[in-house]
Amino acid sequence: MPRLIHGLAALSVLGLIAGCSSTPDHDEAAIAGAASKGEAAAATSPFWVQPDSPAVQQIQQWRRQGRTEDAELLKRIAERPAALWPAGEIDPTPLVGAAVAGARRTGQTAVLVAYNIPHRDCGQHSKGGAADAGAYRQWIGRFADAIGDAKALVVLEPDAVAHIVDGCTPGELHTEREQLLGEAIQRLKAQPGTKVYLDAGNPDWIREPSKLVEPLRRAGIAHADGFALNVSNFQTNEVTTEYGLRLSRALGGKHFVVDTSRNGNGPLPGAWCNPPGRALGTPPTTDTGQPSVDAYLWVKRPGESDGECQGGPAAGRWWPEYALGLARNAAG
Repeated sequence: MPRLIHGLAALSVLGLIAGCSSTPDHDEAAIAGAASKGEAAAATSPFWVQPDSPAVQQIQQWRRQGRTEDAELLKRIAERPAALWPAGEIDPTPLVGAAVAGARRTGQTAVLVAYNIPHRDCGQHSKGGAADAGAYRQWIGRFADAIGDAKALVVLEPDAVAHIVDGCTPGELHTEREQLLGEAIQRLKAQPGTKVYLDAGNPDWIREPSKLVEPLRRAGIAHADGFALNVSNFQTNEVTTEYGLRLSRALGGKHFVVDTSRNGNGPLPGAWCNPPGRALGTPPTTDTGQPSVDAYLWVKRPGESDGECQGGPAAGRWWPEYALGLARNAAG
């Protein structure tokens, strides 16, 4: 199954999801020390690194437990920027505001995902989303207001267009969805430092990119900075870039970004939910070597579960052993 599943991962950013530690109290001084080292290591990145991520907290727990080698490996996640996914069920202002404030202090760009479209994920693992069009407009407005004039890159609504194409989203909802996406692009682009990339699935989902062209156009891609590919999936850079270039040409040269968070070993055929043996991919960068690829990003947060499969927790929950596997299997 090629679709992504995510869940309420943003709550873990606010410290509301347990699981990265067996004890409720963290060694705040140690976390702060690791955060400062992580910030130094990520100083050359154009993207902001969350200093108190679940990976940072996990490192401190494992060090206390004597798992020093595992803690060292997990720095491959903790010291690199990953997108934040504000939960649609709550006001996005605090999380977005904290992220852009942190990014402003370091002169970097916050990477964010807006994932709250009505009828999200066709009622599947990541079902939910705004109650109606009005609620979505209000949520996106708050999201944009919280960014202000800071530098931000927003991946807009993973799944939303691809679900139109594959028929999972009922036909009577297509027009409203495309209208809401177009409005969201323009609302976010009203913020002077914000770039917006509308999600366009992955090469293993909508096999023929030409099928995406008209839905993307109706959803306002002309006003976006480009489109996003491979969000929460495992397709390789080579396969995804070739697919993206075909779609780009059909859209008049639109640029795109690629989620490389877990594609280091490529996909595992037939497995889409927490597949074993996967690896971290190319660290986030704007130095892609391809003019049409604006950035490689870690949109899916490495170490957060796809869902209750392969022994994993609920979608979006931090899963330390899976995170360790991704880090251990990575090239470096």
